Amino acid sequence: MRIHPALSQTRHRPWPLPERPWLLQQVWRDLLFLHWEMDVKDLRPLIPASLDIDTFDGKAWIAVVPFSMQGVAPRACPKPKSVSDFPEINIRTYVVKDGMPGVWFFSLDIPNRLPVWIARRFFHLPYFLADMTVQHRNNHTYYRSDRRDRSFEASFHGLQTHQAVSGSFETWASERYCFYAQSDKGKLYRAEVQHPQWPLMTAQCEIHKNSMLDAFPVGEQHSSILYSKSLPVVAWLPQRIG
Repeated sequence: MRIHPALSQTRHRPWPLPERPWLLQQVWRDLLFLHWEMDVKDLRPLIPASLDIDTFDGKAWIAVVPFSMQGVAPRACPKPKSVSDFPEINIRTYVVKDGMPGVWFFSLDIPNRLPVWIARRFFHLPYFLADMTVQHRNNHTYYRSDRRDRSFEASFHGLQTHQAVSGSFETWASERYCFYAQSDKGKLYRAEVQHPQWPLMTAQCEIHKNSMLDAFPVGEQHSSILYSKSLPVVAWLPQRIG
């Protein structure tokens, strides 16, 4: 049986793969990491009390991450472009529970109604419908997302390969293999993901509009701006945690 590309490299994982079969596959393309610092005391009320806020250099960090999803589909299912390929932009921060550092999403915006429903119903994630366009010209990505309370418009491209360094901010922020979510009934879940080690590049980005973080008291933007051209990913169904 052919191994999924997301499973081609596993030694970099901080803990073993789940023993149960993975459910969902996708490819993340033309992804940009943008980070802003935030005081832990301001972030604490926005995160479930049973999750610890993960910090770097004593600060919490909140990210805006625009990218495109490709081939999103359950295992061994067709991948029609009309429902499997679409842009996404999310607002995220970093948390940890039971020694497993992961991601907490404040919002995830996409332009397709069906994936919004699926993600909310089965993954307990705060997906929203937005008006979005992505264009590629001369190795640049031109990205636009508009929703009632938040908008983002930027152009960006990769520059040169970024060498992963253990203990660096870039590795701390990117190499995470689970996310946490809370259901409408207040139950907490953890979903595990797997992908090869991030093929990151330094990036140049020109932000034309960004109201994604207007609801957050953020501080300075981190000087590190990172880009990744393509990354295969698989995910497991969320599991309830105490």
